[in-house]
Amino acid sequence: MESLVHAGSVNETKVNVHSIHSEHIDDEINEKILKLDGLIVAPGFGSRGIEGKIKSIKSARENNIPFFGICLGMQMAVVEFSRNVLGYKDASSTEMNENCAHPVINLMEDQKDVTKKGGTMRLGAWDCEISKESNVFKAYNKTMISERHRHRYEFNNEYLEQLRANGMKTTGVNPKTKLVEIVEIPNHPWFVGVQYHPEYKSTVLNPHPLFVDFVKATLQHSK
Repeated sequence: MESLVHAGSVNETKVNVHSIHSEHIDDEINEKILKLDGLIVAPGFGSRGIEGKIKSIKSARENNIPFFGICLGMQMAVVEFSRNVLGYKDASSTEMNENCAHPVINLMEDQKDVTKKGGTMRLGAWDCEISKESNVFKAYNKTMISERHRHRYEFNNEYLEQLRANGMKTTGVNPKTKLVEIVEIPNHPWFVGVQYHPEYKSTVLNPHPLFVDFVKATLQHSK
């Protein structure tokens, strides 16, 4: 929420946030989403409200509404695209469904043998190499960034080529591990999902560039 305040200041606008509990989203979601200038699906854990997040993302994607998915929000964007564009109706994350036929989001390899969960997530700053032909490059204006993480599940690279071929691009990748950090849909005005937590680094004096660019996109959409 504070990151949006920071970004609004840069764009000389006040950001009005309408919080929608994803657990309460039903099939009439289009009526709510279409009234918004942009949609953020925020971080989280577990299965609660997941289907509501997916419905919201579908509405934003199909109606060209600026979308920003953070951590779990990015993962659900991959699930939504896999279900409704690739046609994998049972696509999911193994966090929600361990036995799904199409685990487009999967537990990190180094987490599979972990039984004691405390303090074992992928934490701290990790590098990310950005493609120049992307919205994130326009926001950062650099090809190498470092952002903070807090998660156990990752984009499943087994589905990388299928997603790329159908319009979801991976525009940010860790140069050492090849883990996907950023996804975008190029034929959408502003559709960005990031595995990391940009809100951790946003301050009043140094607003995070992705929040700034997202708010800029929502202003353009509102016009």
